[in-house]
Amino acid sequence: MKIFTSAQIKELDKYTIEHEPISSIDLMERAAKALTRAITDGWNNSVPVVVFAGPGNNGGDALAVARMLGDFGYQVSVYLFNISGHLSEDCAINKKRLTDSKHVKDFTEVTQEFDPPRLEKGMLVIDGLFGSGLNKPLAGGFASLVKYINASPAEVVSIDMPSGLITEDNTYNVRANIIQADLTLTIQQPKLAFLFPENQQYIGKLRVLDIRLSQEGIEKMEANYTVLEESQIRSMLIDRNTFAHKGQMGHALLIAGSYGMAGAAILAARACLRSGVGKVTIHTPKKNRDILQIAVPEAVLQFDSEETIFSEATDTEGFNALGIGPGLGQSETTAIPLIAQLRRSTCPVVADADALNILANHRAWFQQLPKGIILTPHPKEFDRMEGHSNDSYERLTKARHLAERIQGYIILKGHYTAICLPDGHVYFNPTGNAGMATAGSGDVLTGIITALLARGYKSPEACIVGTYLHGLAGDLAARDLGEESLIAEDIVRYISRAFKRLKE
Repeated sequence: MKIFTSAQIKELDKYTIEHEPISSIDLMERAAKALTRAITDGWNNSVPVVVFAGPGNNGGDALAVARMLGDFGYQVSVYLFNISGHLSEDCAINKKRLTDSKHVKDFTEVTQEFDPPRLEKGMLVIDGLFGSGLNKPLAGGFASLVKYINASPAEVVSIDMPSGLITEDNTYNVRANIIQADLTLTIQQPKLAFLFPENQQYIGKLRVLDIRLSQEGIEKMEANYTVLEESQIRSMLIDRNTFAHKGQMGHALLIAGSYGMAGAAILAARACLRSGVGKVTIHTPKKNRDILQIAVPEAVLQFDSEETIFSEATDTEGFNALGIGPGLGQSETTAIPLIAQLRRSTCPVVADADALNILANHRAWFQQLPKGIILTPHPKEFDRMEGHSNDSYERLTKARHLAERIQGYIILKGHYTAICLPDGHVYFNPTGNAGMATAGSGDVLTGIITALLARGYKSPEACIVGTYLHGLAGDLAARDLGEESLIAEDIVRYISRAFKRLKE
């Protein structure tokens, strides 16, 4: 599913109007019907409704919804804010339709002073002040109104966007001046701001309403952001040849597990094996011999010359992919061989965990990273590499720029993990859950992606399929075990079920 900017949303409306064809007021009426259905599904007509409408098309939607709710027997009070003395054309039409209505008699057009109505528990506020076209923080009277609504015990439904929330970049927004909705009814497609954790307090529950905007227009319009869908993942899967043998299924090398952190190597290796690779070799310190031999009997062990740490780069000739970093430690004795390993690797590379922390401490080394490298940081690891970010949008922007700069792939982990490609495109992964916020989950992801690379997946597909598969395995595990008790080993155990689900 494509995620469009506010400017693109406006263009899509225009394309629909021109090519359906349909008048803009009739398209607004269609949107209002969908919004009204969603509201009547949640609240019956015994609930008093207060509608706050702005002067633009978001306000026009709100006025149309108010009229339709009145027709259904709801007790509706409407406040239209026309401070500048100018309404959008469709908002003006819906103002007339509302004032002509026999069922909504409580209508106030605010042009100067405003005495707000009493908002009580058991009432419903419909927020139609500002939608996706807002490009600056709310101030003055509108900011005061937002604070008044937020302080009330009434439930709030926002039309398209909670008023005050900007569609993409809220880095410098005034967060006290954003509506805190209980339900957001957004039109046609989710907005970029909805994917960031700090904005969830404003959105409440989210419903995406299909108002039949032009499918042709959606397909034609280029988008920098896409939310992955299961059908996309299925189309990327590589079939396993009936006559395949292990030599054809790829040989993965994992450099992982300083002494005391062998568990990271175990999780990455088990995940790698569960993701269909033919063979896994683990390069690890000598003291990890017994635990790895017992825990992952399917893996081949290759021992470092040191007892407890990674201290020497190894030849990657004969390997189809390299995963490096889980449990590696951050010793300076490890740092030099790490960059040497990255420089000399002749196969695709996934770098995670301590590999990222070492790079963060040696920023100049980014210039030496091999083209096409895959980095899989969580937000704190990314901030160590690229500096503190004020919010998720700023961090995502930096991740996009880093992917372009190093011509590699940045998998910025989170609830909607962002997969940043070298061409600037970002895929958001919808699978995964809060139970996966547990030690070792990232090691599992490293193992999965390394396996897919070794099996012959190209880097973009390995990132996309691997991230989706990782989250899906976590979802299937959480469904059976619950989020609270989920551990990384559970994700590994459910990789097989995730594959089965995708292949059914």
